[in-house]
Amino acid sequence: MTDRASVPPNLSAPKLKLFRKKFEAPRLSPEAVERQSRATLLAWNILGGDAAIAFLNTYHEGLEGRPLDVAVASAAGCEAVELAIAAYARGD
Repeated sequence: MTDRASVPPNLSAPKLKLFRKKFEAPRLSPEAVERQSRATLLAWNILGGDAAIAFLNTYHEGLEGRPLDVAVASAAGCEAVELAIAAYARGD
């Protein structure tokens, strides 16, 4: 067994590299994350799990887009999605 103190610094074990996944997609702002959470939680609580997922990820003609994308885009979009969730739950 060799003594580590006797090994020259340039021949010591290589430093471990920390591997980090590079995110290709842009990250959401804190406000966008909050709007996404609001819409998701409201849909989940009112519609239930499977129906909420289907509603948020399916094109909605009245919103002219996918509800989750509309909610994330702006505060007004989030409010429109919340109203659409309520209308969907009523059967409108």
